Amino acid sequence: MAPKRRRTDESSPAPATPPPPPLRKRQPVVVFAHGAGAPSSSDWMVHWKKMVQDALDAVEVVTFDYPYMSDGKRRAPPKAEKLVDHHLSIVKDAAGKYQGHPLILMGKSMGSRVSCMVASSDEFDVSAVVCLGYPLKGMNGAVRDETLLQLKVPTMFVQGSKDGLCPLDRLESTRKKMTCKNELHVIDGGDHSFKIGKKYLESRGLNQHDVEMEAVKAISQFVQNSFTESSA
Repeated sequence: MAPKRRRTDESSPAPATPPPPPLRKRQPVVVFAHGAGAPSSSDWMVHWKKMVQDALDAVEVVTFDYPYMSDGKRRAPPKAEKLVDHHLSIVKDAAGKYQGHPLILMGKSMGSRVSCMVASSDEFDVSAVVCLGYPLKGMNGAVRDETLLQLKVPTMFVQGSKDGLCPLDRLESTRKKMTCKNELHVIDGGDHSFKIGKKYLESRGLNQHDVEMEAVKAISQFVQNSFTESSA
């Protein structure tokens, strides 16, 4: 007697499809511009470059000096608009060198303002802009928000609560008018360079390093969220 044939519709269920591997954390290239009064080799810039490099796992954090600062002589900076072409050339080189890596523009004070101007270029895709101590108020006290209102790129502000160049109430009003996604991280008690007075820190049981690390963590989270949203 011939053996019974096994019915194919009664076969054991196929093994479940394995879940996709987790997405690898994307390594950005960061172009980091200095402020008006100190070059890229200043202690402040070197310190923040290292913190950002580690927190973002950046393939590189590119720093540079604007021409008025590059010969080591201290001069008054020109208008921010006159720095855009040099800044653009640095960003183009970085984007060309690290094709396929998300591009982040970051700046200290004046460098953040120029970064926002450069972010509007159609010559490359910018994933996010990070402004460290944005100088919202000009020398005459007027609010300089035109560049921010033109931005289409996700933008993060890190501001000291005691920064006279960027009163938080004026920044809040500007942020409400901005059309791009934007976030704010406030360093309580911090000045334009995020320095917090010793008595202020002691009264709250804090230290400068921990406060700065919290800011860097917020930057990292904002940048990663920008990657996720842009690829969705």
